[in-house]
Amino acid sequence: MIKVENLTKIYKLKDGNKIKALAEVSFEIKDNEIFGIMGISGSGKSTLMRILRGVEPFDDGKIIINDMEITPKTYNNYKNELKEMTAIHLQRSFGLWSKTAVENVIHKLYGIKSGDETTADITDIKEEYMEEALDILDTVGLKEKANHFAPVLSGGEKQRLVLARQLAKKPEILLLDEPATMSSPKKRREVLDTIKKIHDKYGTTVIIVSHQPEIQEYMADRIMLMFNGKVQEIGLPSDIIQDFLKDEEPIYPIAEMDRTEPIIKVKNLTKDFYLYKGGHVLTIEDINFQVNKGEILSIIGPTGSGKTEILRMIAGFEDADEGSIEILTNNEWINMQNYGENRMNIRKNLGFMHQEFALTPHTPIIEQLGYKISPKTDETYEYALKKAEEYNLSKEALDLIYQLTDLSKDEAILKLEKINLSPEILNILFPSIEVEKVIEYSKPVFEALDLPLPLLSRQFIELSGGQKVRVAMATVLASNPEILILDEPFGDLDPVTLRQVANSLKKINEKLGTTIILVSHTMEFVKEVSTRSILINKGKQIEEGNPEKVTEDFIEMESL
Repeated sequence: MIKVENLTKIYKLKDGNKIKALAEVSFEIKDNEIFGIMGISGSGKSTLMRILRGVEPFDDGKIIINDMEITPKTYNNYKNELKEMTAIHLQRSFGLWSKTAVENVIHKLYGIKSGDETTADITDIKEEYMEEALDILDTVGLKEKANHFAPVLSGGEKQRLVLARQLAKKPEILLLDEPATMSSPKKRREVLDTIKKIHDKYGTTVIIVSHQPEIQEYMADRIMLMFNGKVQEIGLPSDIIQDFLKDEEPIYPIAEMDRTEPIIKVKNLTKDFYLYKGGHVLTIEDINFQVNKGEILSIIGPTGSGKTEILRMIAGFEDADEGSIEILTNNEWINMQNYGENRMNIRKNLGFMHQEFALTPHTPIIEQLGYKISPKTDETYEYALKKAEEYNLSKEALDLIYQLTDLSKDEAILKLEKINLSPEILNILFPSIEVEKVIEYSKPVFEALDLPLPLLSRQFIELSGGQKVRVAMATVLASNPEILILDEPFGDLDPVTLRQVANSLKKINEKLGTTIILVSHTMEFVKEVSTRSILINKGKQIEEGNPEKVTEDFIEMESL
């Protein structure tokens, strides 16, 4: 049994302010129970999970597990025992080795036995652990991806690999923070069924944080509803879910406007994807569609079907093997595979929000907004062109560097180092803009996304899961891009916040005429925001048309 009494947690921020993340939280969980926790983003759910895991001290109250009575004073004495008996899957945490899926699990198995998985020599231990590792991968539905490298797995596959590594511990208590939210409906059900199997087979107590009603309804015996760090009520899933959804905003309608003028043409797009040692992974084959100005186009399909890869080719991060992508700029159609100033003009008016947010955890939000906004402004763009001439950089080379500004600063620096360019080149070409300008750009977007402006002074790591999603979205929207590309960034938002984001996207589309292309596994969201949908399966374009019909056909396909 797990018993929590009057648990309180206070965060002290760098600016001296304090946030009470948990306020006198009390509840009990029975042995072998699947206990759900719901609440809007920022309710304290993830903080509670980290405390139970043994990685986050608390300020008041106590936790009783088995014969352990844990208080703030004794927490350090018991945190290793908490880590031993629990396994956790944190929200949007992809702490994986840059190795194959099976090698990731072998690392974990070795670490459980030796105490340090970083010392594993895979060559020496592979045979010893291979059978058990493959069995675990089979449990989470990843056996066929055993030899695929973790960094190129889809978001949903990475989530399942993280879960596989946690299952290697055979934990007494399994803590799940938004599991399977980035998977397609079929793969999501597979992961949930896997969790149920583990629960039944090993008698594992499961605590599952999810604000997805369908997940809690399918999984939980009881649910605790939280708000602003406090327990609102505990009860049966049907009752709690009804109470949770009562504050959902009404749906804002998609604006009527002329959406007949093409802005993007994708013709005969084909690309083979291979992995080092992993062989052929996916063929994207003969993809044809166009996007019109002001459209909100959704691309849906099973996990690993090629959706992200198509978005990355549209944005110019990947080159196609065959076919072309043309984008209209200044009344001229520009091929995205022709590097140079024309392509830079497109990128200046394009925003890309990655599945794994390209933001750094310990840098103030205002600095990161400045870094993202600066290259998109006319002043910085013209300045970069002049500086490139001074340094004898060709337009093609400048275009390659300019592309890196759509990545996180850390990832951009890493890529520059690989081509023997100093990271300082980014500051030279794209200097930061004044704080006042950052606030000027940010204010309307923060208001549209229901974000308080004081968050600008906070660090990314200090935000709740939902705030992180919306702040990351604000960094892309602040420069008012003509084309906005969203790669499944909303998978772990609660329905109340997701409705706010959906309404905000439609208002931005209405007010600015922004063309939006998005990938999502949340079918209700796709229906709400899309003017048109495309279904992709195994790299092929299956269907295109009305979002309601395309999503229903996809759901039916997944159920076969």
